[in-house]
Amino acid sequence: METSSKVIVIGGSWGGIQASVTILKGLPANYSIPIILVLHRLRNYDGNLQDVFKHKIALKAVEVEEKEMLLPGHVYLAPSNYHVLLENDHTFSLDDSELENYSRPSIDVTFTSVADVYAHNTVGVLLSGASKDGSSGLKHIFEKQGITIVQDPNEAEIETMPLAAIENVPGCTVMNLEQIQAFLLSLHDH
Repeated sequence: METSSKVIVIGGSWGGIQASVTILKGLPANYSIPIILVLHRLRNYDGNLQDVFKHKIALKAVEVEEKEMLLPGHVYLAPSNYHVLLENDHTFSLDDSELENYSRPSIDVTFTSVADVYAHNTVGVLLSGASKDGSSGLKHIFEKQGITIVQDPNEAEIETMPLAAIENVPGCTVMNLEQIQAFLLSLHDH
């Protein structure tokens, strides 16, 4: 089974669901790069995030399952109350260990894990949010020579997360949602 040479990992918190829908709705169903999406949500929240995306984007939105293989044309949603890790064989593992940055799933945990596997082929995108989760993971992606993108804090619903990332990763690229979408489209192998 062919695995993609690149992976996109997107993190967000407050305002992140709407921001990620805005970006992803512009990508085709046959998008050539798998996307992992880590959004903070309430731990006791039973709502199905898949339903939010299913009717708004062309990509197949699925909740991450243990040992599932990373495939193009998919958006993998971090399940509530689990950290999402990527193994060297490009399959997922779920972890219910301690909260990181008061969060599970933690964006930092996933960003770091993905960068350890994909190194410079990682594209990390950090969106709106009210915590500082994601900034150290984004720094790890940057240190592995991956691409690091932060939503323009002036556009973000809550600027805390983007501002923390910009401060922690001075080499990151700041873009608005339209620019992020255009950039991700430019990576697509037609």
